[in-house]
Amino acid sequence: MAAFGTVFMPEMALATFENDQWNKAQIVSADSINLHPAAHVLHYSSTCFEGLKAFKHEDGSVHVFRMDQNIKRFAQSSRFLSLPEVDEAQVAQMIMDIVAKYADDVPLPPGSMYIRPTHFGTEPAIGKAAVPSLTSMLYVLLSPVGDYFTGGAKALRLLLDETGMRCAPHMGMIKSGGNYASALGPISKARVEHNADQILFCPNGDVQETGAANFLLIDGNEIITKGLDSTFLHGVTRSTILTLAADLGMTISERDITVSELLERSAKPGVEAALSGTAAVLTPVGTFIHNDKEYTVGSGEAGPTTAKLRQALNDIQWGKAPDVHGWLKRVK
Repeated sequence: MAAFGTVFMPEMALATFENDQWNKAQIVSADSINLHPAAHVLHYSSTCFEGLKAFKHEDGSVHVFRMDQNIKRFAQSSRFLSLPEVDEAQVAQMIMDIVAKYADDVPLPPGSMYIRPTHFGTEPAIGKAAVPSLTSMLYVLLSPVGDYFTGGAKALRLLLDETGMRCAPHMGMIKSGGNYASALGPISKARVEHNADQILFCPNGDVQETGAANFLLIDGNEIITKGLDSTFLHGVTRSTILTLAADLGMTISERDITVSELLERSAKPGVEAALSGTAAVLTPVGTFIHNDKEYTVGSGEAGPTTAKLRQALNDIQWGKAPDVHGWLKRVK
């Protein structure tokens, strides 16, 4: 089976911003785009994107999950990067139109159609290092995907890094490619030196996020995760999991947590840790690595609460449980 996110539908939805207005969106070939070598994005990283999914239910209907939240974050990222203001209604229609066109290609669970809206500056001007791009391109790409973890979700090994950050603090809540690129070096080093799957960035002992996911600690009936601020990404899956946990009667603690408290709590029997994200959904963490010492989280394996929350989310996405929060938007 092809690697996650490497197969694409042959067409995508595309719109451009020129002369202070958005042009009408079109369905075009997804093979390539026309971009000037001096395009603003190539030199000054004026780019952001989103990740969301469409799911096929047993009756053949197709539903996009939490599209409104992803579009709001997409618009916010564009704004913070000084890109042209996106038309949220237009983006929503582009997503619905392209997913509807390829509704028959949406895989059955546990597969889904991954949806990747992308927005970037296109003005050909290498003298605009401190000036926003006046033109931009926005497209919605589709990729049919299977389960992110083909052999099942194994408990991950996380290196706790108290010296570095995933990205510049004021960029944390922006979903921009440069943030991911800036974390690649440390993550690659952690894999080689510590056999770690990811880094949990904890600048000055403040537990934040990994290179591509939010972090959750589950201690009995309580979920602890960092309270929202500008330093890290406000994950839609994170928000969803916290809502589902509250529905199940769990206590939600959005607050700062230190590395010391994290290691102390993780030694307790029954404690679980997990990463949340669109691709991986909710993935268990079994080991922390800190100052060359390894700490087992609870049993070191996937825990029952993590599995219960993941299943609760999947059941809604797959149409096996009521969508009481109105998170699904039917395409077909």
